Amino acid sequence: MLLQPVILSGGSGTRLWPLSREAYPKQFLPLTGEHTMLQETVRRLDGLEREHPRHGAGLVDPIVVCNEAHRFLVAEQFRAMERRAAAIVLEPEGRNTAPALTLAARIATAEGADPVLLVMPADHTIADEPGFRAAVSDAFALASDGAVVTFGIVPGKPETGYGYIRRGQPYHGDGLEGAAYRLEAFVEKPDAATAESYLASGDYLWNSGIFVLRASRWLALIERFRPDIAEAVTRACAAVSDDGDFQRVDPALFAACPSDSIDYAVMERLTAEGESVPAVVLPLDVGWSDVGAWSALWEVRARDAEGNVCDGDTFVHEAADNLLIAQHRMLAAIGVNDLIVVETPDAVLVADKAHAQDVKAVTESLRRAQRNEYRHHQRVHRPWGAYESIDQGARYQVKRLTVKPGESLSLQMHHHRAEHWIVVSGTARVTCGEETFLLTENQSTYIPVGTRHRLENPGTIPLELIEVQSGSYLGEDDIVRYEDRYNRDASDC
Repeated sequence: MLLQPVILSGGSGTRLWPLSREAYPKQFLPLTGEHTMLQETVRRLDGLEREHPRHGAGLVDPIVVCNEAHRFLVAEQFRAMERRAAAIVLEPEGRNTAPALTLAARIATAEGADPVLLVMPADHTIADEPGFRAAVSDAFALASDGAVVTFGIVPGKPETGYGYIRRGQPYHGDGLEGAAYRLEAFVEKPDAATAESYLASGDYLWNSGIFVLRASRWLALIERFRPDIAEAVTRACAAVSDDGDFQRVDPALFAACPSDSIDYAVMERLTAEGESVPAVVLPLDVGWSDVGAWSALWEVRARDAEGNVCDGDTFVHEAADNLLIAQHRMLAAIGVNDLIVVETPDAVLVADKAHAQDVKAVTESLRRAQRNEYRHHQRVHRPWGAYESIDQGARYQVKRLTVKPGESLSLQMHHHRAEHWIVVSGTARVTCGEETFLLTENQSTYIPVGTRHRLENPGTIPLELIEVQSGSYLGEDDIVRYEDRYNRDASDC
């Protein structure tokens, strides 16, 4: 029996704005350590086969389901770890966790296998990783015997921001090391008084969103409870195509799939049904957090003697219990308590920790106004490297481009702008019209409006280049691509 991790990486992380943006959400950020949250999710199972040889044998590479716009971020983060994914499955449009898991289950069983799936969000943190692996070992044993297993987080406070699980009678399975219980019901987020009563009773656990079950079991349950989702995903998967590191499904057919969560689509109906399929919850007390708000990040990060979390160039005086993050400038906090202050090159957030959930009001306003700060950071990542806007005004924009060794931009043309390129370091191979030539440090060239051109880095060190754009329209969508090694279209800037 194989254990197949499935990592769901579709979240947008808007409550951690301005560090998290739509195009670069929190799962791709190193919020709690040197590795990003996605990388920590992958690495969390390291040691499972050694520590639990009976239940850890057969651990295979993960399947990642992600938004198509994030595909290069996922691939790059796996390469940075020198790991590989069994598949990176692209969702043309977000349809919530039930269709995403159905996609993964279809991919996992495509060649006749029926692994146990360990379904994990990409943006959670767990402090006690050996404890988590022990729980996975127990869940694997239960799921191998046909149970549908979820983890319930042992609550440490009367939290109103999480859904809850009500546990039932003890459940006895072969080889269990920890406690297991019948999953009696899923409960919506409570008010404060109800949360207090849940904590006092001892029968309620936070809903972790982590599930363990056989792939065939999930496919049978989704076909029973939500045949519309099962049919739509099956049709979309009928012609899965490979695109480099990625697997694509039919975008029009997947767009027709209803949106629903694993909880609503299957788990709540399963617990209401009774005993036909055992639904089991394992209590988990391993320092779990979904890092769903700035206040949650403050709770899981190391703090100084006054309770401050300080990241970057910061200074504090007579200040306590603050979260202070400085990315671009020096940040000083004097005589303030319980604040969140997050400084990035293009935006600053100041909020009371008690109002951490209200950050969504900012992101919703930015989205309605179609402000760039909602979607992108000042430094925008591309599969070939990154660019950063340095200055802009009427009819001009200045950018800093970094092209990774061996990478290249597409062969392209702009209708409304010309470009001047100045090499700061490294070597550039430039195609301009019918001519191709090399530029080195302190050399420059000019790309006229309407001219086909390409920028490449043939060297072994990053190419740093200043680009000055001038013209009547400078938007990223003013691009016609003729050739692109990353298979992007004009809308995929």
